[in-house]
Amino acid sequence: MSLRSIRQKLVTGETTPTILLEQLAGVIVAKDGQTGAYLSYDLESALAEAATADLSKPLGGIPIALKDNINVLGQPCTCGSKFLAENYQSPYDATVVKKLRAAGAIPFGRMNQDEFAMGSSTQNSALQTTRNPHDPERIPGGSSGGSAAAVADCTAFAALGSDTGGSIRQPASHCGVVGLKPTYGRVSRYGLVAFASSLDQIGPLTHTVEDAAMILQAIAGFDPADSTALDAPVPDYLATLNDGVKGMKLGVPKEYFGHGIDPGVRKNVEATIQKLASLGAEIIDISLPHTEHAVATYYVIAPAEASSNLSRFDGIRYGRRAANPTDILDLYKKSREQGFGPEVKRRIILGTYVLSSGYYDAYYGRAQKVRTLIRRDFETAFQQVDAILSPVAPTPAERIGSFGNDPLQEYLSDIFTLSANLAGIPGISIPCGVTDFDGGINLPVGLQILGPHLGEAKLLQIARAAEA
Repeated sequence: MSLRSIRQKLVTGETTPTILLEQLAGVIVAKDGQTGAYLSYDLESALAEAATADLSKPLGGIPIALKDNINVLGQPCTCGSKFLAENYQSPYDATVVKKLRAAGAIPFGRMNQDEFAMGSSTQNSALQTTRNPHDPERIPGGSSGGSAAAVADCTAFAALGSDTGGSIRQPASHCGVVGLKPTYGRVSRYGLVAFASSLDQIGPLTHTVEDAAMILQAIAGFDPADSTALDAPVPDYLATLNDGVKGMKLGVPKEYFGHGIDPGVRKNVEATIQKLASLGAEIIDISLPHTEHAVATYYVIAPAEASSNLSRFDGIRYGRRAANPTDILDLYKKSREQGFGPEVKRRIILGTYVLSSGYYDAYYGRAQKVRTLIRRDFETAFQQVDAILSPVAPTPAERIGSFGNDPLQEYLSDIFTLSANLAGIPGISIPCGVTDFDGGINLPVGLQILGPHLGEAKLLQIARAAEA
């Protein structure tokens, strides 16, 4: 059910928050054993909140799942890592959790993810495997794979994820749900365990575009606890949701429709673009010329910031601590060796290298300059068009294990999404069809819509028209 229909049933007394939670817990027990989206959930605490839920609020009494890198007071926050899985419980609520509660929602469920959000498949989780509900032999995408899989499997009404290079939009595409990455700073990052601080952004994964708008309405806004949060008015995202696309100019970048795209993905995306044209939108060919440098730029900047952010995980302050170290340096080394998985270690090493003396200007400094060029590409494009349309990923969901020991192959699966993070602009993935791929059937395909800075209202409006 959509959030609006759930809210209607709650308001009319057809159900109660307590009954809703108990039924949801039963569905999780019945279905999540195969999907593996949930790492944990605290039904007792949620039922206590349900008993006093204010149904007059926009999300009153509705359970919302959370990616396991968003802190909730008294609950685990493992980040999909052995480092935090054994004994860490959060001492505070993230700002988005406070805002959800202020809107009447009930935070419920800790969702699996790639370790410290580093990955595009959720195969990098150190705790368990999450499978795509459309085909359990395939990945759900990542790093917010648990959040997307739970929504697609109907074991969550909606969920929050985080998007550093496509980690909301790509799993949304693979699982056939809606995933929204807001403008950088539109939603507070306070309480989100940092991967790359200049790229990370929290956003919703939902069944419908309207549901995404409802959650964004609840969590958006300035936060003095986050120095990067934007002090800008939050519009009514529902007010213009159904205004259609007539008269809009929608750009199609040639760089996003080159070689390497699965024919089924291309067919579904192009068909949806033509449908938007039939609804009155003008389709304009555009160019984003620095797209070819986006992957290299991202994989300098993101690991550099990760190496700095993850230095706090040292076995001293909290998290996993190695036994029987010989001295303090040995404690650092053993705790990090035992606590971090291979992908996290790979990115820490890469990030430390590009920040090191003698290499900083050649790699990190140059990457920041290219990032500026990528952002300017989008600024120029948005002088011509209202939004940009593209595939979310080159292919539908790959088979589990298909990336093997080749991390570069997995990195390239984000080629259409990570530019939005480098530029700080909003993007949304909506289901636009299904296709067979690599022997599979009915695998979801996502359409990506990118908008200008703080352009979420128009983005949601276009997404709603395409959805309808």
